[in-house]
Amino acid sequence: MAEQTDPKPSYDVVIIGGGPAGLTAGMYAARASFRTLAIEGSSSVSQITATDIIENYPGIPGGTNGFELVENIKAQAVGFGLETASGDVTSVTKKRWGEADGWEIAAGEQRYGTLSVILATGAAWRHLGVPGEERFIGRGVSFCATCDAPLYRNRDVAVVGGGDTAIQEAIYLTHFAKKVTVIHRRDRLRATAILQKRALANEKISFAWDSVVDAINGLDLIQEVRLRNVKTGEKRTLPVSGVFIFVGLTPNTAPFRDLVAVDPGGYITVDANMQTSVPGIFACGDCTAKRLRQVVTACGDGATAAFSAQLYVEELKGETY
Repeated sequence: MAEQTDPKPSYDVVIIGGGPAGLTAGMYAARASFRTLAIEGSSSVSQITATDIIENYPGIPGGTNGFELVENIKAQAVGFGLETASGDVTSVTKKRWGEADGWEIAAGEQRYGTLSVILATGAAWRHLGVPGEERFIGRGVSFCATCDAPLYRNRDVAVVGGGDTAIQEAIYLTHFAKKVTVIHRRDRLRATAILQKRALANEKISFAWDSVVDAINGLDLIQEVRLRNVKTGEKRTLPVSGVFIFVGLTPNTAPFRDLVAVDPGGYITVDANMQTSVPGIFACGDCTAKRLRQVVTACGDGATAAFSAQLYVEELKGETY
């Protein structure tokens, strides 16, 4: 049977993802007068929208919160002509559009035709995988201090992790909680020096060094976590009303792992131009294999991916300058 063809796709560029990387890509592509669509996940949100304060984004002294930053980027991109849609993308299938190869994207009942694709699906918080964790999600287990901190006013809580996010969220929790215990599997933090200094100087924050969570216990709500010292094997119980978990990310790349090359962790591998292993498919932001995952790097990735997609589409159309 001959390959099905259609004369023209609806879009030059379709971006899958609505975080800083995807929206920046959308802004750059739309500003270049390309027909551009960004599909935002209907069952997931960008991790940055749950961040209380971003104080290291260039040009915004005093900082801003994640939700406000994303909404501002989106409004700016839409102002340049970016179209948006909501839906969870389940497949990206190769398709012939007239004389050019392209793609058809399935998101729920909708199908979108495009000449190029930018994957900007981000990542989700990794779970501990210990007894009680799944059971108490929403009843004491949280992955967002900004969302849930007010529920723990004058209570004791724990934060699991030692990186920037864990320490930043621990500091935020001190505005509400009576005491915050940071549980970290090592004897020193990975967070940047300024965050370490603030946390170590905060009277409401204490540390459970060289420790991991073995279980989360309670009745209807969390009552305690069971800790184990990784060096001595000593076990103890820490009474808390909430556990905030920040132990790394898992990339949201499951639907695309048979489509483009990924590293052992599931992150999409790209070159310096954000090109994946498949011509015409680009990727940017936290779903890609990279060293630094910050808003500023995500935006830079998005701009690069959009420009690379622009050059690719122009070549397909025979419009290369």
